[in-house]
Amino acid sequence: MPALLKNRNFRMLAASAAISAVLPLFAACSDKPAAPPQQTPEVGVVTVNPTGVPVTVELPGRVSAHLVAEVRARVDGIVLKRAFTEGSEVKAGQTLYKIDPAPYIASLNSAKATLAKAQASLASTHAEAERYKVLVAANAISKQDYDNAVASEGQAAADVASGKAAVDTAQINLGYTDVTSPISGRIGKSSVTEGAYVQSSAATLLATVQQLDPVYVDLTQSSLVGLKLRRDAQEGRLKTSGPNAAKVTLILEDGRPYGGTGKLEFSDVTVDQTTGSVTVRALFDNAQRVLLPGMYVRAKIEEGVNEQAFVVPQQGVTHDQKGDPTAFVVGADGKVVTRQLVTSGTYGANWVVESGLQTGDRVIVQGVDKVRPGMTVKTVAAQLPNTDANTQTAAAPASDAHSAQ
Repeated sequence: MPALLKNRNFRMLAASAAISAVLPLFAACSDKPAAPPQQTPEVGVVTVNPTGVPVTVELPGRVSAHLVAEVRARVDGIVLKRAFTEGSEVKAGQTLYKIDPAPYIASLNSAKATLAKAQASLASTHAEAERYKVLVAANAISKQDYDNAVASEGQAAADVASGKAAVDTAQINLGYTDVTSPISGRIGKSSVTEGAYVQSSAATLLATVQQLDPVYVDLTQSSLVGLKLRRDAQEGRLKTSGPNAAKVTLILEDGRPYGGTGKLEFSDVTVDQTTGSVTVRALFDNAQRVLLPGMYVRAKIEEGVNEQAFVVPQQGVTHDQKGDPTAFVVGADGKVVTRQLVTSGTYGANWVVESGLQTGDRVIVQGVDKVRPGMTVKTVAAQLPNTDANTQTAAAPASDAHSAQ
């Protein structure tokens, strides 16, 4: 019995020693510093407000000459001479070709001779009618003889008039042997050579003269786009100053802008039933002859100003799985919400937002990748690069942003 008690006491002492050794370890663990609380992410925002944004439409088009004159033969004959250099500038009235005038000189001389004969006959019949007038009054001749004399005088007068018309026609035809340019402009290649036979009945094409300064640019606009613009103007969202004041700029085939702006002339009132489009014509100066007829260009037309548009830096607009534009907006409680946007294009480095935002909304443009809807964030004014004065005016950083806890 005493041995049993001795063993029991020994086990109790050993357990007590083990507990004493473990307690300092627990105390050491409890002395470790606690993990710091999660910090509220900081994001850069801009406060959006309605601003005036030019409404621009980009349209495809073709260049066409301001004036086009096809020089054609107006008389038959052999081309004796070409009096111009192909591709050169010609003036209105300048002689381009010389057609053999000999047959027409002969026709003119014949017409003049016929006229002279008719004039002589008229003088004779007039004198005879005057004599018969005296004789019929004295009953020396019959009334019928006098009437015949008057009729002969009238016929002779008609022959004179016909002769004069024949002379005029012969002179006109002779004049047509000198083929002149009807307009000033640049002449293309000659369609005939010296020695070629041309015909007025076939209206033989000799050359084409085109006025290249100024030039027209004929653009194709969707009737749907035109309808939207007119509706926006009627509802006051779009301000226009008249079609004659609309600015038009061109982008050439190589992607470079064309120097200078054009003037919008008119928009056709008929919609093409096959394409659903209307033609818009603009007028451009072309002193350097950069624009040539038939050239493909793209035109940007400033059709007005949208005074109620919102502009958001491009880095602040993302797209969902459907491809629709969205933006993260910080609410009054400091939490992030997602807004579905409707955009109408770009303006500088910004997206133009038609709907989805309200005046005073704070849109996240920096730190977009580290926030989620419903998250509480701390807002600061976004630091945007000063790339364009218009961009900074349209999307000024939010200077009154505050911390949302």
